[in-house]
Amino acid sequence: MRTAKIAVLVSGGGTNLQALLDAEQSGILTSGRITLVISDKENAYALTRAANAGVRTETVTKRDYPDKKAFEARLVSLLSDAGIDLIILAGFMRILSADFTSRYPKRILNVHPALIPSFCGEGFYGLRVHEAALKKGVKVTGATVHFVNEIPDGGEILLQKAVDVLPGDTPEILQRRVMEQAEWILLPRAAELVSRALTENEQ
Repeated sequence: MRTAKIAVLVSGGGTNLQALLDAEQSGILTSGRITLVISDKENAYALTRAANAGVRTETVTKRDYPDKKAFEARLVSLLSDAGIDLIILAGFMRILSADFTSRYPKRILNVHPALIPSFCGEGFYGLRVHEAALKKGVKVTGATVHFVNEIPDGGEILLQKAVDVLPGDTPEILQRRVMEQAEWILLPRAAELVSRALTENEQ
């Protein structure tokens, strides 16, 4: 059975990318292989993580293109040339258009740092999610891996994992706990599930 080719789209430090790379090394992710990392920020540390792992990197910055359509066309070109089967958004800070997402039905994964449908949708990203959870006073939060469609955080849910909110939590502390106890576990697991399904369907 062949291995699914995975592209990871990033914007920042790349902790979720590192979780995926580590999952390849540890044998959690065996049905897919990360072959391309694309960042929309030139100085994203995720690019260094990818390079250290011997993974090809590309940078596609919005300012180099006249509009969103041209920006996404460049992404499509890179993904197509690399023969990518599965796209994983790992801290990618751009909302993708319906034109883009419709090209890859059930082939784009995203991890969101809350239990969808709570604290999700446009405007909920990064620390904002954890700030909202703490403001609301919830006792449990977590992370969700879902397929990406044209609605922000609106695609079919694959996996969720709950994480306790503890007394004295700050948004930063809660963010770290959600990453360690949920995101870094769920994302590699989902990547393996979808990669295996994609390659088995070809048999």
